[in-house]
Amino acid sequence: MGRKGLTRDGETVIILTRLNGQRFAVNPDLIERVESTPDTIVTLVDGTKYLVTEDIESIADLVIEHRAAIVARAIDVAHTEENSALASVTGLRHQPRLTVAPEAD
Repeated sequence: MGRKGLTRDGETVIILTRLNGQRFAVNPDLIERVESTPDTIVTLVDGTKYLVTEDIESIADLVIEHRAAIVARAIDVAHTEENSALASVTGLRHQPRLTVAPEAD
């Protein structure tokens, strides 16, 4: 089955398996389509085709996990940058929690 992987520069790729058992990494952003004929064929945006052992559902799950990881990293970076900006102005490491007090009668 395919698995998530990292390249040396930290970019996420997915790991797929050719029919001969050789594993290789693919940037999921370059996948144009995946079809089953009954072998699974992965076609990249440049027209390159790979026959792989993984089924369509497995590849779709890997791509979804890849995209979710990117969003999670972006949220984490934005949150870290927010805290850094706040700390540089206020000297606080964490954003204070504010609560709304009920109005007095």
